[in-house]
Amino acid sequence: MRLKDQNTALIIIDVQKGFNDEEYWGGNRNNKEAETKIAQILEQWRTFELPVFHIVHSSSNANSKLHVSNSGFEIKDEAKPISGEPVIAKNVNSAFIGTDLKERLDALEIRTLVIVGLTTDHCVSTTTRMAGNFGFEVYLISDATATFDRSGINGEKYDSELVHQVSLASLHNEFAQVIDTKTLLELV
Repeated sequence: MRLKDQNTALIIIDVQKGFNDEEYWGGNRNNKEAETKIAQILEQWRTFELPVFHIVHSSSNANSKLHVSNSGFEIKDEAKPISGEPVIAKNVNSAFIGTDLKERLDALEIRTLVIVGLTTDHCVSTTTRMAGNFGFEVYLISDATATFDRSGINGEKYDSELVHQVSLASLHNEFAQVIDTKTLLELV
């Protein structure tokens, strides 16, 4: 059965302008084409009139690039919602904590999710883990996610692509099926 016949929801996580300031987040962002891939997927979801949920991070830290008072809170153009597409604000890493996302999905009898967004090792990973734990069938799209360099506990530097790949590997076949955009669009 194709994904369009399963009422599959697209969950777009934190595609916000605040992530344009790479140095603020650790620098050296990988996968610079993630937003382009997200736009392609979003276009397909809209063509088939499938459910789309936009998740935004609403930081409680007034100095954060993702605080509601900062222009970085705004959703990037590639993922801008249209009329009827809900925008759900969260203030922790999971799109399920402190929101009504699970209730909305349940009300629509959605059991299959496609997850894309920023950042792979934080909000994308946490939301994917919870979705898997809730029993959703989850597809995480590897080239429609991205992250930044990370510093280790002893100050060592971890390259963003390594962080991205390890994060995806830890989710694959346990919490989600990790696939790329091309494979996803063939399944729709």
